[in-house]
Amino acid sequence: MKIKAIFNRDGGTFRTTDMEAFSRKAEEVFRARGHEIEIAVVSGSEMGDTLEKAARRDDLDAMIAGGGDGTISGAAGVAWKNGMPLGVVPAGTMNLFARSLKLPLDIWRVLDVLADGRITDADIGSADGRAFVHQFSMGLHARMVRYRESYSFASRLGKIRASARAAVGVIFNPPEFVIEFDVDGIHERREVSAISVSNNHFGPNALMYADDLTGGHLGFYTAPPLKPAGVAKLVFDILRGKFRESPLITEMSVSAVDLHFPVERHKTNCVIDGELLPIGRDVALRIHPGELKVLVGQ
Repeated sequence: MKIKAIFNRDGGTFRTTDMEAFSRKAEEVFRARGHEIEIAVVSGSEMGDTLEKAARRDDLDAMIAGGGDGTISGAAGVAWKNGMPLGVVPAGTMNLFARSLKLPLDIWRVLDVLADGRITDADIGSADGRAFVHQFSMGLHARMVRYRESYSFASRLGKIRASARAAVGVIFNPPEFVIEFDVDGIHERREVSAISVSNNHFGPNALMYADDLTGGHLGFYTAPPLKPAGVAKLVFDILRGKFRESPLITEMSVSAVDLHFPVERHKTNCVIDGELLPIGRDVALRIHPGELKVLVGQ
């Protein structure tokens, strides 16, 4: 194959990696398998344009993106909209998409797996047309991310510490809001503290990522209004890998979700694949079965 690899030097592990040595290793590994590969190491601000240009090329068989979860999510959206197969080098904190694809989380070892890999089809979700490979969420998760981003951290360990501190803050100040939703012909109104819509169901793991991205459905989860004790119980269930089994969670398997927020709020945020974003009063969430082509291990 002819491949373009684009690495975000500002993303996660790459910030402390010798990127010249890593690029040389990638060239060596892929060329040894008979592939032709071009490598670009760019800043985070340059990733979007570089990915778009690569995805529109008609002389490439695939592109590879390397960086944190935000980088990989953005790359997946570009690849999906342009029909370009995507491989990922997981250099982030959680690397949730790579986990779902059963890829090694070591940035050096994953090169061999991708070079020997195959292209297959995976599902991808969208929120008002914006792609997500992991989840769309509101409420508890969005507040935790907002708290975390108010703290300063410069390393993976620092981010983990900031996340733990933010989680404690949310336990003692949980949100509560009203939603209306239409799912597969069902209309309902609920008061909730949390919403999560995932690309296929979460598996039995504490990090809440899907074990399979080929099921062709969205996982739709809600939690009722919670007090601090209830949030603490939910966090405990998540850490035990029992999120879906928690009595505080209502779960549905759907192909589409239309959300409406009847009570106007001064500022409403959502989280899409880890990124905190503003949101309007109506959101359309969809699953796109098999529309993302991905490079995975044999």
